[in-house]
Formats: sequence, C-alpha cells, structure tokens
Amino acid sequence: MNKEFLYSLLTTGSVSGNEAAIEKKIYDYMKDKADEVTVDELGNVTACVNSSSNFKVLLTGHADEIGLMVTAITDGGMLKVTGIGGIYTSEYPGHKVRVYTERGVIYGAVINTEELSKKKELEAADLTVDIGASTKEEASSAVALGDTVTFDTDVRELLGGRITGRALDDRLGAYIVMEALARANESGVSVGAYAAATTGEETTMNGAYFTASRVKPDIAIAVDVTYATDYPGTDIAETGDVRLGRGPVLCNNPSVHKKVNALLRAASQRAGVAVQTEAANGRTGTDGDVMHRTGRGVPFALVSIPLRYMHSPAECASLSDVEDCVKLLAEFLTELSEDTDLRPF
Repeated sequence: MNKEFLYSLLTTGSVSGNEAAIEKKIYDYMKDKADEVTVDELGNVTACVNSSSNFKVLLTGHADEIGLMVTAITDGGMLKVTGIGGIYTSEYPGHKVRVYTERGVIYGAVINTEELSKKKELEAADLTVDIGASTKEEASSAVALGDTVTFDTDVRELLGGRITGRALDDRLGAYIVMEALARANESGVSVGAYAAATTGEETTMNGAYFTASRVKPDIAIAVDVTYATDYPGTDIAETGDVRLGRGPVLCNNPSVHKKVNALLRAASQRAGVAVQTEAANGRTGTDGDVMHRTGRGVPFALVSIPLRYMHSPAECASLSDVEDCVKLLAEFLTELSEDTDLRPF
C-alpha cells in the first residue's frame, strides 16, 4: 500500500466543483503507471492501458467531497455559506474550517452560540464563518464568492489498522481504482482497462457521465463507500451486516449486473480476498447509476469500502479493506478477456 499517495489525497481539499488540486496529484502519480493519462474539461483524470482493445472496462472512484461554499460576505467581514452535497449542518458550529481561495488556504471558525446550538432545524444558511476580518472590504480582499470550505481536519491512524479523517468518501475509491489499474498493468492485463477519478459525484454526477460517455466501456465498476453496521445506532436490517476489516462489499441491487458480480466473486477467490455483501433496492447513489445509462447502456457493479460515520469530519475505515479492494480489482481486470460474454443465457 502506498500510504504516502493515499494520505496525500486525503489531506487535499476537493469540495465538489473544486477538484483540480487533487486531480492534478492523481494525474502526476499515474503518468508512469499507465499507457496514457488524460484530463477532460471537467477535470476528470482517466488512466488507461490497452486503449486499442475491443473490450473496455472502466473503474471509477469520485475525487470530490462534501463541504460548504461562500455565498455572501457581511459588513462585519463574516462569511455566509451554503451546503455542497449531503452535509450534516449540525456538525459545523464551533469547528475550525479551511477556506480554499485563489491565493491558497485561509482558516476560519464557524460561529457557535447557545441559541444556535439549541436550534432543531439548523440549515446551512444559519452558519457563519469568522476568518478574523473586521470589514467586508478586508474579507473580500481574501475570499471570493464561490470559494469552498471544509473542516480543518487531518487523517489519523487508529488502532487495528484503521484510519479516521474527512472525506474518506470517496477519495479512498479514487486511490483504489488507480492502484488497481497500476497493478493490473504490471500483471499483464489484456483488455482495455480504464481508471477514472471523477468529479461532481456528491452534487451533479456530471463527471461520471463525461467519463463513461467518452470511454464507452463494456463494463463499469463504481468504487465507493458504504455504511458499516458495526457500531451503536445502526441496523443490519437496512442493507446487511457490514463490518470494518472483513473486506470490500459487493452489492446485490436490481440495477447491478449479476454476471459482473459473479466475475468479481470469482476474482476474490483467486486473489484470496474475503468479500462482504449488501442488499439494496432502487438507485445505488453512486457513479454507477449514471454510467449505467450512458451510450447504449453499460452493465455495472458496485464495490464498496465499509465506512463508519459517513459524511462526518471523522469518517473511519480499515486500511486492510482498502488494500483488499485493490487486490480484488487488479485480479478482476487481469483475468478478463475480449470474448467475455455478459448475457445471462
């Protein structure tokens, strides 16, 4: 496992719509690990091997994260914000934040008062960020409307090979797809293999649409996170018993292709990787939903990393699950052939 690369991604701000910094890191990292690395107009970075193959497989992990966006500056130099993606507004008051500006990161604190802490239906419009400015003019010289904001947090290693940090969802996935492609390339993958770090999944999913529409894959695999159910307050009846440290999770869902799932399970056995199963109906809420509907239609599957405390500043995952997911997908890519038949009968 390349922790240096992984932790570099996890400590880079990438609020949806502002992913250029993290995508550039991925682009630079993959330049000598694939046949070709490209970036499109939205900033999606795609690495590929064997682009001339008649059979193409696309792995995606989204590089964006949830956060806030500056919408106004008060006369007193405070910032007003709106939410980007599925934020929990109640988590912000009283916390330190980073504001990503054209000149670099500046720091702030989200105002907290007794009245605010008691408000039951807290909305993003209720949040105010103090960056230390005294006037609107002073704040405006440092911050522009549209600048993005994240919690001021770092990735930390816990006991048992686990980590905690902001936005493991889904920069773990972006790391996994790139590492899996690099390993498959070393192992001699024969099909066209593509790994993309997509933009905008937490908001518009336009990154997945741009990428899949242009690659035109025969199979798409979305790599994301899923809810672990091994801590208080969770219910295994919702999707299944999913635990940290027990391997990546395959999804049984009406839109997930059963034969692709079977190929993934066979790959897990060859790679000696344990996998877990979740069951869900309707949309998956991932890039897979969009890739599935591009072109003439794309069979897809969802591979997930168990995650505790999703969309909080202290998400928690197991490094062994991340590594096993890389092994699983590298094996999956390596064993596919151009005559793979996905028809059910």
